[in-house]
Amino acid sequence: MRHLLTAVRRPLLRHRAILQTANYKPQKPQPPPSPPSPPKPPKKPVSFCLHGESWEDEFNWMSQLNDRWRCGTWTCTWSRRRSTPRLSCTTRSASSPSSKRRWPRLAAELSSPPLRWGPWRLASLHEEFISNKSPSAGFDFTSGKKIEQKLLDYNLEAERYGGYAYEELSEVSPDHHYLAYTMYDKDNDYFKLSVRDLNFGSLCSKPQADRVSSIAWAKDGQALLYIVTDDKKRPFRLYCSMLGSNDEDVLLLEEPQENVHLGIRHTKDFRYLTVNAFSTQSSKVFLINAADPLSGMTLVWECEANAHCTIEHHQEYLYLFTDAAAQGQTVDHHYLLRSPVASSCSPRNWENVFANDQELIIEDVDFCDSHMLLIVREGRKYRLYSICLPLSNTKVGVHLKEFNPQNLPLPDHVSQILPGPNYDFYSSIMRFAITSPVMPDAVVDYDLVNGKWIIVQQQNLLYERTRVLYGSASSMSSSQKSSMYTNFCGNNSGDDRPWNDLAEYYACEECDVPSYDGVLVPLTILYSRHRKKNGGSPGLLNGHGAYGEPLDKRWRNELKSLLDRGWVIAYADVRGGGGGGRKWHHDGRRTNKLNSVKDYISCAKFLIEREVVQDTKLAGWGYSAGGLLVASAINFCPDLFRAAVLKVPFLDPTHTLLMPILPLTPDDYEEFGYPGDIEDFRAIREYSPYDNIRKDALYPAILVTSSFNTRFGVWEAAKWVARVREYSVYDPSRPVLLNLTTDIVEENRYLQCKEAAMETAFLIKTVES
Repeated sequence: MRHLLTAVRRPLLRHRAILQTANYKPQKPQPPPSPPSPPKPPKKPVSFCLHGESWEDEFNWMSQLNDRWRCGTWTCTWSRRRSTPRLSCTTRSASSPSSKRRWPRLAAELSSPPLRWGPWRLASLHEEFISNKSPSAGFDFTSGKKIEQKLLDYNLEAERYGGYAYEELSEVSPDHHYLAYTMYDKDNDYFKLSVRDLNFGSLCSKPQADRVSSIAWAKDGQALLYIVTDDKKRPFRLYCSMLGSNDEDVLLLEEPQENVHLGIRHTKDFRYLTVNAFSTQSSKVFLINAADPLSGMTLVWECEANAHCTIEHHQEYLYLFTDAAAQGQTVDHHYLLRSPVASSCSPRNWENVFANDQELIIEDVDFCDSHMLLIVREGRKYRLYSICLPLSNTKVGVHLKEFNPQNLPLPDHVSQILPGPNYDFYSSIMRFAITSPVMPDAVVDYDLVNGKWIIVQQQNLLYERTRVLYGSASSMSSSQKSSMYTNFCGNNSGDDRPWNDLAEYYACEECDVPSYDGVLVPLTILYSRHRKKNGGSPGLLNGHGAYGEPLDKRWRNELKSLLDRGWVIAYADVRGGGGGGRKWHHDGRRTNKLNSVKDYISCAKFLIEREVVQDTKLAGWGYSAGGLLVASAINFCPDLFRAAVLKVPFLDPTHTLLMPILPLTPDDYEEFGYPGDIEDFRAIREYSPYDNIRKDALYPAILVTSSFNTRFGVWEAAKWVARVREYSVYDPSRPVLLNLTTDIVEENRYLQCKEAAMETAFLIKTVES
């Protein structure tokens, strides 16, 4: 009977539910919950004293890895409690609108374009099917299979190394018989050397070495030279191993001095190996005959410390590319020297290849058997020249124009030109990667004999942008889309080829900003031609300014969302970075480090005063040493910025340089200063972001991201965030967030996407609100 009673009651229940729905009155929306308060880590003051100055560090305990306090969890809490856009990268179905907008910005092809080199057995068997343009390298239309050979199986390597596979170095032997490579041993925190036989896929019994930092083949693949590091990760021993021999590896060189670091490389023709020994006192280069690596090494170059020295060989001449002092006088840029290999003079005589020209700066040099390639900069404009080899002895030492260089085509607004692998020394085709703020990176092959060129790889962003923003792609047929893709992949060549840049949609302007002392600082400004708001645009100012490295101004897909919302993206080439010569670098390091910070502040004020960016909508962005630059600028002018993103930043130079937990190199001390030197110490204390946080000041919203696998300790980010939260005025609309990861973000494409989404959402939320 119970089921009958249930059947009778059901219509009554439905009727009652209808009546309740009809009488329902919607409630007023509840106010959003109050934002969470930031966590407060415990204080454990430790006292320090140096050069008569005393100070305390209440968060020094964070550098003790066995005493971790989870101070980064507030990022997740804040993202959940705040209204959209959320600080998370959610997984969406392929049909969701957000997914459709975001997915085409990721390069669909993860492979680097193949490069032809040497006697590969499968290539010789399928010559007619091999393509240099397809990432798959070739396709056998008879068997229907790709023509490829797996040299290294990461799944097998992960089994060897406890489920984790990370490759640092890999070199194929000149005879293509062996592959030498190093894999990271996470249990011991070093890289381990292995050699694999490519004909059989098996591991060779030797060499097998721990703590390997560099490798180079010799004797046409019969010998492998490698350098190992000490407990402090200093490269200090050079060994030679004969493959197929049972003899012990031979120690060729050992540097007992703690400030000397070793490096090794082979010349492009595999005729010689060069060993660099650099320290805080000098830079030396030794030469080894690759045909007989045990015959000893010869000192061919010696100069002052901190000089860049690279040697190549071409037809019995050694070519040296360096920025060392010339005739006792410091130089501002690199220059090229040459000397006969058979020279018996001591010291060896070197002659200038080109006459000195202050208006024409050689940024880099590359060689093949028939040509020399020069990456040249005239002011801000880059050029790529090729010169026929061998050089005439009567022309050496004259102006570059006397060599009748061929000017290779380049797009507008080039920010950097990088030589490709170019393994095949005897090929006339040379590969370069070209970057620009308004163009996706292009990998280009230049044929130096006939002058033709071809884009072998470049992401198709033009098609994606037309489809999303202007809707024209919906009317395109599949054949038209295929044609567009074919053109973009570079299957055509000639001087009339488009460079597939985005200049039609995004403008790139360059200007010089006077700094506090009158020095002009280059500033590059990027914005959407259709979305920029005159005087009211939000802005993001990028900076780095360290190690003499040029600022990365390449097109970044993750910035497209900001540009299309009317943001201005600016790049400040402050002192300490590259692009302005050696003096530009030296004027922004050690005791001159504050010049970098003041240059950055001057560029920020320029953007606001010229109404390029609205005065309340400027954000800063810095990576690694660039994080120090931006954080220090915020300490000086916290009201100048509305937000900032600091990625794996260097924030506590005082304690890191004074008591390094992670190994530092001479370059680190030459860049940021020696705490033992009183002048350097005072400069460090003045520019250090951690030591100069303002009390009772309103700081901008800040997102700090770091990793337990970074050169700068993760505790630096945690300490700085904790002290900023402690000292500054708390404003829930200006959170100071810390996001920590245990993975290496730079090695994971999807973690990069997730982190970029978080940064973009953070900037939009904090600046546009």
